[in-house]
Amino acid sequence: MKVIVAGGGSVGRFTAEELVAAGHDVLLIENDRAVFRDYGKAEESKGVRWYLGDACDVEVLRAAGVPDADVVAAVTGDDEDNLVISLLAKQEFGAPRVIARVNNPKNHWMFNEMWGIDVAVSTPHLITSLVQEAVSVGNFVKLMDFAGGKAELAEVTLAENSPAINKTLKDLKFPRSATVVAIVREEVVLVPESDTILRAGDEVMVLITEDAEPAIKKILVG
Repeated sequence: MKVIVAGGGSVGRFTAEELVAAGHDVLLIENDRAVFRDYGKAEESKGVRWYLGDACDVEVLRAAGVPDADVVAAVTGDDEDNLVISLLAKQEFGAPRVIARVNNPKNHWMFNEMWGIDVAVSTPHLITSLVQEAVSVGNFVKLMDFAGGKAELAEVTLAENSPAINKTLKDLKFPRSATVVAIVREEVVLVPESDTILRAGDEVMVLITEDAEPAIKKILVG
């Protein structure tokens, strides 16, 4: 898979290194000559290719290979830049998948499909969700949004009084717009099957589209 990462800061460099280690072809765009000088050669020795230029410039994106990219990740430390990069990648080059980093939580509402963004990653929101997930039993916790808010990954740790206890997934009759993607039981990840029986304390991960959230809450929380 060919990936373009815009932003050579610590987040961009780490992301690029991890993707290269996973076998992907990665090019990192950075406009700061000092960062390019200090990290470029070291990163290239790890397999990460670098391109010096402003990723908000459509010609820079073209020269860097965005027209042929499978994924574009805008992870600079500036939200305005990430929005512009995402919009150009999607509208000018039709990038199949665009991922954008949200630095200021107050700007999260703008990171949607109107700006060409398929997935927005907000670290503050993610940390909040993970804290809630760690301490909440019997509550519906939204972990992440996808497709500009049209889909979401949510988690419910089943309480003793959950209506889903001792029932199979088939019995619970989830709506078509919701899919149980994983169940964590005693630190073991289970692949959901139609005859999987839910137990108290299970962490149920559900991918939800459309307006299925109320139905999921009713099924798993009560």
